[in-house]
Amino acid sequence: MQNYPLAADFPRTAAMARYSSLRAVAACILAVLLSACRETAQLSIAAGTGPTPQLPKPVKKLIPTTNVAKAIGWTAGQAPAVAEGMIVSRFAEGLDHPRWLYVLPNGDVLVAETNGPKRPEDEKGIKAFFKRRFVRKAGGATPSANRITLLRDADGDGKAEIRDVFVSSLNSPFGMALVGTHLYVANTDALIRFPYQPGAVKLAAAGEKVVDLPGGPLNHHWTKSLLASADGSKLYVGVGSNSNAAENGIDREAGRASIWEITLATRAHREFATGLRNPVGMALEPASGALWTVVNERDELGSDLVPDYLTAVRDGAFYGFPYSYFGQHIDDRVKPQRADLVATAVVPDYALGPHTASLGLAAARGNSLPARFANGMFIGQHGSWNRSPRSGYKVIFVPFDSGRPAGVPLDVLTGFLTADGEAMGRPVGVVVDRARCIARR
Repeated sequence: MQNYPLAADFPRTAAMARYSSLRAVAACILAVLLSACRETAQLSIAAGTGPTPQLPKPVKKLIPTTNVAKAIGWTAGQAPAVAEGMIVSRFAEGLDHPRWLYVLPNGDVLVAETNGPKRPEDEKGIKAFFKRRFVRKAGGATPSANRITLLRDADGDGKAEIRDVFVSSLNSPFGMALVGTHLYVANTDALIRFPYQPGAVKLAAAGEKVVDLPGGPLNHHWTKSLLASADGSKLYVGVGSNSNAAENGIDREAGRASIWEITLATRAHREFATGLRNPVGMALEPASGALWTVVNERDELGSDLVPDYLTAVRDGAFYGFPYSYFGQHIDDRVKPQRADLVATAVVPDYALGPHTASLGLAAARGNSLPARFANGMFIGQHGSWNRSPRSGYKVIFVPFDSGRPAGVPLDVLTGFLTADGEAMGRPVGVVVDRARCIARR
């Protein structure tokens, strides 16, 4: 007997074919438009770096600049170029989208193998369709492994001989902090904690929720970074915005674009500082004890705007988002404006170049690297997707003097892009232990 498809399958098959054809046509049209309309930077990265960066007039286009580097990964024997007087080697490999790092007191390295959760409200419309294509090209579309892996270099040769799943079944985990006998983990929607025994290669007990964090079906910036205060009484959580520049409505930004302070004894929380579009890396500056952060700034104002930045974080301060950037520079896409808030906007301490995607931050204290890296901050720059030519894709060091940035950035790791503009790696988390600087790549 000859088999025929059900009648209902015919229109479905035809619709699928039409959809595939429309997708192909749309992709071709987009490629032509992007090639024809791509805007090019008029300033160097250096011009957008330092305490007084150049901030030209915004460039607004119907189709913003896109210049995505295809992720291809590292092959055997490949490595980034390293600053003079240093050696770079693979500490571990074969990890599933490693994003963030934490060093335990015994030298064990924890790595969050993670990616964004399902965000149905952040995946609508034609713009979201093309954004997903760009993310896939850049290597960021993999499902989240939702685990933290422990890496141990038992013999001190710079390679992790022991590798174990430390904790799993998490929800897009990111930040980690050990305080006393508990390891705190920042999932995308909650801060949780686990009992920790020194030297453990697994966390045996179940996690306990400490406080909810902003999540939800939009959750535009999903990562939640984490830092303990010097005395261990408080935790600081970086919470990114729910938009590029408030296009989803100011009401969707409640509790976001800020650094939270959580008092562990009471579990009370408050917004320590606000107006920070996407504060990811955080560190305590050793000389002053001040909290510092790197902030990933807004897009779609041209290749020369807006610089990401490194800044000390003042208690109660407002840093502009979404109404303004770098102090009182108005973003007129945001309606209505808040002149009262803009008037109070703090100017960040140090620009890091436009679209460098500066995400990782680590204070230099206690390392045994060359002397020029003894005092300052290491910064992981994930790299641009919307600047021509590309920016970031490296690890840099900003020297400090008397607790403040002093001088131009120094390259630590470079060579993440091939001559053809493909990305072998994209730095994110950076940590320092007694002997090494370890960068996730």
